[in-house]
Amino acid sequence: MKAKLQVLEQDINTYTRDGVEYICITDIARYKNPDRTDDLIRNWLRNRNTIEFLGIWEQLNNPDFKPVEFDGFRKQAGLNSFTLTPKQWTERTGAIGLISKAGRYGGTFAQKDIAFEFASWISVEFKLYLIKEFQRLKAQEFRQLGWDIRRNLAKVNYLIHTDAIRENLIPDTLTAQQIGFVYASEATC
Repeated sequence: MKAKLQVLEQDINTYTRDGVEYICITDIARYKNPDRTDDLIRNWLRNRNTIEFLGIWEQLNNPDFKPVEFDGFRKQAGLNSFTLTPKQWTERTGAIGLISKAGRYGGTFAQKDIAFEFASWISVEFKLYLIKEFQRLKAQEFRQLGWDIRRNLAKVNYLIHTDAIRENLIPDTLTAQQIGFVYASEATC
């Protein structure tokens, strides 16, 4: 699924990989400063609280996370000389919460918890509107999914019903028109 969220007149792309949805934090950064999105993300990543949040999130959600590499980043976080890119974070720690994609539809994508945390760093107001829009999109997808499930259930039940009528109620001696009447009378019961 590739959906777009509309938050305070800013388009926010989403990306799904292996059934997990990511939100483009490059698009979120564009709300604050459209020309320096990479700098905003790097500045957020060098923050000690951000490193702590990402590390704990990965420990909770990623069995392949490398805590030793995380400790190295945590010790350096907050120092003036410390810099970190999303790609460095993911490659060295085995993180799954951030994805860097190059190219025309590229950017830095984050799982929703991380994207909401980044949005909070950009603007509390933006974060709240982002959460509301994300919830609206999920509710819309759920309604659509519910419709598909009900439609498929009706289709399966129809086949079961018609097979049961054919096997139990229709003798071999009936004409096609009479068979149609049997099906119709059973459908109205």
